[in-house]
Amino acid sequence: MRYVISRLWSLCLVFVVSSFVVFSGMYLVPGSPENFLVQGRTVSPEVLASIRVQYSLDDPFLTRYWNWLTSAVQGDFGRSLTTRQDVSNLLAARLPTTLFLTLYAGVLVVVFGIGLGVIAGTREGVFEKIVVFGSNLGFAVPTFFAALLLMAVFGGALGWFPVTGSGSGFGGRLFHLTLPAVALSLPSLAVVARITRTSVREESGSDHVLMAVARGVPRRLVLWRHTVRNSLLPVTTVIGTHLAALLASAFVIEYAFTLDGIGALLVDAVHRQDFAVVQAIALILVVAFGLINLAVDLLYAVIDPRIRLGKAA
Repeated sequence: MRYVISRLWSLCLVFVVSSFVVFSGMYLVPGSPENFLVQGRTVSPEVLASIRVQYSLDDPFLTRYWNWLTSAVQGDFGRSLTTRQDVSNLLAARLPTTLFLTLYAGVLVVVFGIGLGVIAGTREGVFEKIVVFGSNLGFAVPTFFAALLLMAVFGGALGWFPVTGSGSGFGGRLFHLTLPAVALSLPSLAVVARITRTSVREESGSDHVLMAVARGVPRRLVLWRHTVRNSLLPVTTVIGTHLAALLASAFVIEYAFTLDGIGALLVDAVHRQDFAVVQAIALILVVAFGLINLAVDLLYAVIDPRIRLGKAA
């Protein structure tokens, strides 16, 4: 419990510092909300003053930050400068697509990355060489190019999957987002498979594994209890990093497949200088990164109890 509490306190501190950076960073870019709203037109000082009052631009900086943070915690991210809609409503309409796409790609990374890595690490021969070659190829191919290739082959030539839209319902989303999820997961899947193979190989030659084999422990038990479990620490670190990166890089896939996710919304908001939307999406990404890192830390403690005992001490 002490280990969990310490990680939660660290996460809260990261959230506060990151939110301050996100909020203050918007004031470092050229332009301001009132200049964007007037679009270069000449307006009276009264109109300009009313705009500043509406967006609380005359308040002290720390007051503006505190009001924005407390509202964001309650789910209120303000109003979009371009559409005049609540940012929360814009995010609520687009966030499910991004979450489904990211989770779908994450499942592919975990299942196939670890599975292929374990098989390649325990078996020598043609399959291992195929996994090594495939991991090098998957890591080298850019995500956008992989998306175009999958669209041309499986969407255009074969016609197996749709190449536009996110579908509706669980089955429809699963069908429509298969190609985007595969394209998004390829680089991370390749890295996880390669790291898993290397880690399993190194753990297979460790003293406690060799001792278990010498004592006659069944091979399957040695593989899963001693080899695979102890090799998961570095793999967990890589998976946590890449799962967080999936959410950040999803905008490339959303743009290629014309999906209505927050990645495409972020690109559009940056082009239009929609400060409220950019701040909200940046804060969501920070929270997602923090929660994933927390899950990785807790998973460390499950895999190796010495970690939580050491932190507690």
